Amino acid sequence: MNLEKLEQGLAELPLYIYFFMDPRDLEFSDRVRWICEHECAQYGKSWACPPGVGTVEQCRAHCQSFNRCLVISTVTEVADIADIAETLSTRQEHEEITDQVAELMRQCGMEPFVLSTESCAICPRCAILDGKSCRFPEKMHPCVESQGINVIPVLEQNGLEFQYGENVVTWISMLLFRQ
Repeated sequence: MNLEKLEQGLAELPLYIYFFMDPRDLEFSDRVRWICEHECAQYGKSWACPPGVGTVEQCRAHCQSFNRCLVISTVTEVADIADIAETLSTRQEHEEITDQVAELMRQCGMEPFVLSTESCAICPRCAILDGKSCRFPEKMHPCVESQGINVIPVLEQNGLEFQYGENVVTWISMLLFRQ
């Protein structure tokens, strides 16, 4: 495992910020899961979302089976943050950067468990809807919040803001690994 090579690669990517943390410092909350269940249209429709990812306790146990977590963030400006279509159109670029970071980690001898943004959108129709296993488990990244992780305390503990201005979109991914 080569953390120096990883950090050199991270410095070359258009990341707003990145930092390493201990997964035991992540805050898991049933309230976050409640929001998924009651406010997200993807609940039960993707292997990247609850209940397909398991219970909050199962997610906590899995995340905390890793001893390191790399948190990455990208930001982008949009003309009108209230325009959901425009705001969400910036997500793909963050996902591509997240994939680049995951590949860089693999090249450095790490096997990351990647948590990213929103629900998986690889397949036009998720196999969970047909009672089948995920077609691309190696490419699918569960959503950070799907695990029950409250990301706001993580950002606050590391001196980061979640909102940088009226029309700035902040995307967060977490890549957990063993060192």
